[in-house]
Amino acid sequence: MKILLTGANGYIGRRLLPVLVHEGHHVFCIVRDKSRIQLEEDWHGKVELIEMDLLKVSQRQHLPRELDAAFYLVHSMGQSYSDFKTLEQQAAEHFLELLNTTNCQQIIYLSGIANDKRLSKHLSSRAAVESCFLGSRIPTTVLRAPIIIGSGSASFEIIRDLVEKLPVMVTPKWLKTKCQPIAIRNVIQYLSGVLLKEETYQKIYDIGGPEVLTYKEMLLQYAKIRGLKRWIITLPVLTPRLSSWWLYFVTSTSFSLARSLVDSMKNEVIVHLKGIEQVVPQELFSYQKALELAFVKIEQNEVVSSWKDAYSESNFKAYQHAYIKIPQHGCFTDVRKIPFDREREEVLENIWSIGGERGWYKWDFLWQIRGIMDKMVGGVGLRRGRRSPNQLIPGDALDFWRVLVADREQGRLLLYAEMKLPGEAWLEFKVTPNPDKEISEWLLVQNATFRPIGLKGRAYWWSVFPFHAFIFQGMAENLTIAPNIRLAEQAKAFHDVSHKGK
Repeated sequence: MKILLTGANGYIGRRLLPVLVHEGHHVFCIVRDKSRIQLEEDWHGKVELIEMDLLKVSQRQHLPRELDAAFYLVHSMGQSYSDFKTLEQQAAEHFLELLNTTNCQQIIYLSGIANDKRLSKHLSSRAAVESCFLGSRIPTTVLRAPIIIGSGSASFEIIRDLVEKLPVMVTPKWLKTKCQPIAIRNVIQYLSGVLLKEETYQKIYDIGGPEVLTYKEMLLQYAKIRGLKRWIITLPVLTPRLSSWWLYFVTSTSFSLARSLVDSMKNEVIVHLKGIEQVVPQELFSYQKALELAFVKIEQNEVVSSWKDAYSESNFKAYQHAYIKIPQHGCFTDVRKIPFDREREEVLENIWSIGGERGWYKWDFLWQIRGIMDKMVGGVGLRRGRRSPNQLIPGDALDFWRVLVADREQGRLLLYAEMKLPGEAWLEFKVTPNPDKEISEWLLVQNATFRPIGLKGRAYWWSVFPFHAFIFQGMAENLTIAPNIRLAEQAKAFHDVSHKGK
């Protein structure tokens, strides 16, 4: 079949796309930036990319007329708290305008469970999009999901942050709200399972896991699996705004997303509208099993997608991918060149492992302070970490950076800063042959570039400039001499086996 997939770069879309391709469908992916999506080599002729922004009329393009079905996985929850409901409705209306020029037979929309009379702004916006699609000429299937648990999902990462970091939690009363968490694998199977099944047309289904739990029970079950003792005290006095700030500072979420989540957590998300189990029968994973599966993926470095990689969770603008070459005019630069004779791949491995748990190779506590300062002014901070400890692709979130270029073959990594700044900043690493072979075979070129905005931007650059001498120089030097992670792990494993044999 010919399938249209929106949100192909998002958390759900990245996981649904390979399933659709494996089932033999021809998939057209709507993306805001083609350079962010990585296609497998054997997908040639099976996947086509359509670059457009559903919120911008000038960027909308014509869709292929012959379409069988369309998945709508777009949301604006990470945008401004006051605007995202309007943005979601506009995007849905524009999407329908495009589909009306095609022969599309079905829309499949992943929504949120919304059975309470008084809904949060987030859930009411999802309900409004449902009404928009169900009132159109194209038959629509709505799947309403609760909290989704999987490696890289927002819910999983927030639970992980809270439990791993806080031995004692003084929490808002919404931790007593009930929900019915579902594993990401079950969600993907439901989405692909309803494809062009006429009995699902113009129907709304609630999808959920086999258990009803409170948020408090979910936190405590996570702690039990991880072998941690945690104490949770719930207070009725924390206002939604205070709760949002609490969630924002403790976890890696943005404030706008934290506000939306807190607002939604007053609503119970329990399955009421049943029937999907007859249409798409499958084994539903328990909450504990979903957590265990998530950790298997994390331990194997196989996290396919992360909610942190979405542009809506950052200050990144799609046009900034145009800077594959760093701007030069009106910029301040700090360039460090370090010759080295180590194996090229060892240094590239160190570069590709930068940030996250590995850190920044020099004065890590200063990077952490910078991350805290960024959080204090509403930025993303360092808590986002990275999707994989040693793999990077364009579009990945990396602490408070965004990956623009990750070309290992050419030895180039380019990062764009997403912290709050009075300007724009880039950090580039290149490993090239050294022109002076008498000194060394290889050369690491590290280039920090800042394009200031006004006097404030220039004052910022000169205020941090004194720190560059030991931070940037030390980071560049350590990238060429630091022990390689994989080699160290292999050596340790060999030592353990040898010692055990003895």
